[in-house]
Amino acid sequence: MATKKTPASHQHTSVWNRPGFLVRRLHQIHVAIFLEEMAEDNITPIQYGLLSALADLPGLDQMSLAEEIGIDRANVADVLTRLESRGLVIRTVSAEDNRRKFCAPTKQGLAFVRKYHANMQRAQDNLLRPLKPAERAEFMRLLRCIVEAGNDLGRAPLRSSAQRSAAAKTKTKQRSRGRSSKRTGG
Repeated sequence: MATKKTPASHQHTSVWNRPGFLVRRLHQIHVAIFLEEMAEDNITPIQYGLLSALADLPGLDQMSLAEEIGIDRANVADVLTRLESRGLVIRTVSAEDNRRKFCAPTKQGLAFVRKYHANMQRAQDNLLRPLKPAERAEFMRLLRCIVEAGNDLGRAPLRSSAQRSAAAKTKTKQRSRGRSSKRTGG
């Protein structure tokens, strides 16, 4: 099998001096590596990411889940439909607002995340393999810095820590009200 040769960067066109081009190309490379690692079960990075987020934060509503992983409402609904059809997540309609759906991983969904965690981690490691360990840490620090600084510019901004805390407090209050309603017969 012939190995692909990559020309030296000075032989590329001027787009190689544009961070946006390189970020897009890096994303393509990541997806290819991820799909290779997950070939056994045919799952995309966004599907696995969403399922992982639900494993970490079960019971999020669809909108909060979209904000947690930075995808828009329409895409989160589509991804959830695909995962639900595979028996990996379940959605329940809110008793207070039938437009709101809460999401949770099923037992199979949690088992899936555990089963493929090593594959996912291998994909991340393979992506960063060209870098030395110290460079990997610095690269991740710089990526987080850029993402956090530009978060509000994205089509689907990520939830902030303050939004996450407020949602957790609301969820706790709702659980408390639910328990007191049951005790009082309401």
